[in-house]
Amino acid sequence: MKLLRVVANLGYGSRKQVQQIFREGRITDAAGDVLYADDVRDPGDVRIDGEPLDPPTGIVLMLHKPVGATCSTKDAGRLVYDYLPPRFRLREPVVSTVGRLDRDTSGLLLMTDDGALLHRIISPKHNVPKVYEAMLAQDLRGDEATTFASGELMLDNETTPLAPATLEVIDARHARLTISEGRYHQVRRMFAAVGNHVVALHRSRVGGLGLGDLPSGQWRMLERGDVDAIFAS
Repeated sequence: MKLLRVVANLGYGSRKQVQQIFREGRITDAAGDVLYADDVRDPGDVRIDGEPLDPPTGIVLMLHKPVGATCSTKDAGRLVYDYLPPRFRLREPVVSTVGRLDRDTSGLLLMTDDGALLHRIISPKHNVPKVYEAMLAQDLRGDEATTFASGELMLDNETTPLAPATLEVIDARHARLTISEGRYHQVRRMFAAVGNHVVALHRSRVGGLGLGDLPSGQWRMLERGDVDAIFAS
């Protein structure tokens, strides 16, 4: 495939915009030699402004999602894509969120163009744990951990009980909850089911992968070891 199409498909601009980048000599090989739009090269040997191209397929990102951002490409207001370079929204296929965090939830959000990997992470049968830190409006009663671990808790308007979940009490109004499902507003609804209200929610871990010291609103590309860590918990 000619480089013009490769670079455009990766979201670096329209074909017209990418042609201009070629004309400006900003696309080179790893040795710094200028490349041209009709060249055919291994994408791994291509640089734009000295930086390697994004992987053509199988890209995985981690974003520290701030409160107030929506996991959508179209909603009004701030979107998670606003924290990424524009090319990630323009790629073909697009980089999609792996599940969703609601607007009022912060923390670890994965994004990928790999549909099989996305399904593997979110499917309950693969049992990838997600860890949430919840700040609560009222003191914990003391029986929540037993209720959540029972596998019998039924949420409103649902017909199947939740899978067992693990609750760790940090203090009277701060709890760490580990779940393996991803139902709509699940953590908030679980605490509502035991008579409490979540006032702040943060996802700190997916599988064996944590945010580390990644600041809010920042992102990084995951390497193979990072992706493997998701399933190593």
